[in-house]
Amino acid sequence: MPAAVAYLEHWLVFGACIIGTMVVDILLFGSKAHVIKFREAALKSALWVGVGLAFTGYVYWAVGQQQGVAYLVAYLVEKSLSVDNLFVFLVVFQYFRVSEHHQPRILTWGIVGALVMRAVFIVGGTAALHYLHFTMYLFGAFLVFSGAKLAFRGGETVDPGKSIGPRVARRFLRVTSTLDGDRFFTRQNGKLYATPLFLVLTVIESTDLLFAVDSVPAVLAISTDLYVVYTSNILAILGLRALYFLLAGVMKRFQYLDKGLALVLAFIGVKMLVADWYKIGNLASLGVIAAILTVAIVASLVSPSSETNSES
Repeated sequence: MPAAVAYLEHWLVFGACIIGTMVVDILLFGSKAHVIKFREAALKSALWVGVGLAFTGYVYWAVGQQQGVAYLVAYLVEKSLSVDNLFVFLVVFQYFRVSEHHQPRILTWGIVGALVMRAVFIVGGTAALHYLHFTMYLFGAFLVFSGAKLAFRGGETVDPGKSIGPRVARRFLRVTSTLDGDRFFTRQNGKLYATPLFLVLTVIESTDLLFAVDSVPAVLAISTDLYVVYTSNILAILGLRALYFLLAGVMKRFQYLDKGLALVLAFIGVKMLVADWYKIGNLASLGVIAAILTVAIVASLVSPSSETNSES
């Protein structure tokens, strides 16, 4: 059996936590489609981040001290990597000229797809590390490579038009060039067509698939406890929609964040590669990761060029 698997009661508490937070979210902000303004995005983000951080206390108390610390480190890593994902979402929405009214629906379904993909990746990755020990070195080397690639990508930008999602959709589905409200599919002359919003959704999903390839091994380097890995991933992802609308207007100011994330990935990769000879504790990892991200964020905010980016 891969790693330590929490008792059923812990999974039930996690499920109750997710459902309870969703209920509070709906009661406070409603469930109807609408444009999410800055104040609402800030409150939603505070709610989900607060719950994500508070859950550390439950894991620490109910599952174990070691798992509690591992959860906090995993949550921080996943949340940080998710922010880099938001930059891609912004480019995709600008490229396809998606209105603010339609963005929440696309992000909601994109997150649903992400939750399913992460579950598959996490279970598969945990099993691989348990039964095939050498995969630890593969994951570690891949994370170091990913960090280097992120650090030296320069001015490289995402081209949503070349994404595999829309190409596959156009190959197997009829696609209309006109919107039908906020629907992903519509009927014309009795035939089913995919709308442009569905093409945007395929870009979001395929993009998250690529991000999962980095983030899941990174979290598995911190812990192979299925409960710790899955709960930290899910709680980090569920607040992603609100965080997007909170940061959408200032994302360009975080010009050094990708360099910080590159160092985080490289550090975690090295931690995985040397684990058989020297174990870097999760408390030490937490300190290193927090320091790297703090320096990257502060450097971005105080940089004179960040002012120019925010005004452009």
